[in-house]
Amino acid sequence: MFGTFFNFFSAPRPDVVTEAPTHEQIERAEHLLEAQIKAAALFEDIENQLVRFGISEKTLNKEIYDLGALHGRTPPPPDRIIQPDDILVVDLGPIFEAWEADFGRTFVLGEDHHKLKLRDSLKPIWKIVRGKYLASPGITGEELYEIACAEAQRFGFDFGAEIAGHLVGCFPHERIPHDRLSLYIKKGNKEKINSIGRDGLKRHWILEIHLRDPVYQFGGFYEQLMTV
Repeated sequence: MFGTFFNFFSAPRPDVVTEAPTHEQIERAEHLLEAQIKAAALFEDIENQLVRFGISEKTLNKEIYDLGALHGRTPPPPDRIIQPDDILVVDLGPIFEAWEADFGRTFVLGEDHHKLKLRDSLKPIWKIVRGKYLASPGITGEELYEIACAEAQRFGFDFGAEIAGHLVGCFPHERIPHDRLSLYIKKGNKEKINSIGRDGLKRHWILEIHLRDPVYQFGGFYEQLMTV
């Protein structure tokens, strides 16, 4: 798995955003969306040009780095050769003009129908969970995490992580402390997702869907910007 790195820049206030967005808020959202669009284009190049069997993970990692901006969250795992029936997760946090995108996708090599089913379930579940967020302005991080877990179960999978998302913004990775529940979509976060930051601006979130096959124990991942 290829990792991003985490950080954040300000503590939140519990106030919920209800007023019309300011010019600064609109501009901030546009920057985040533009960064995500660039990240999506980068992923298309990765899928079309780089993902293939017969090469090592280390080689693929280097090729992705050479192609764009790869930012490692953790030390790389032991190298292995990608096999014809592998399932791969690519998770990037490229920075475009100081604005961060956080983008994750799952690729399947071969025709294993169990792996294809998992991969093809990721985006629909992401859309369902985001829809629940949009329909519930007062939803908390814990409540949205529980929804993500329930949707995974409804599709026949386990939810494969302790978080279902995190804050994102102007180059915030690596400054998000892992002990700050309010900065993650996870169990225990009782704060409303739509609260504003100390800077008075709406906070923006990445939604992550992690699925794990309960029988075969392989997993997949899909993440992108939820709040724009």
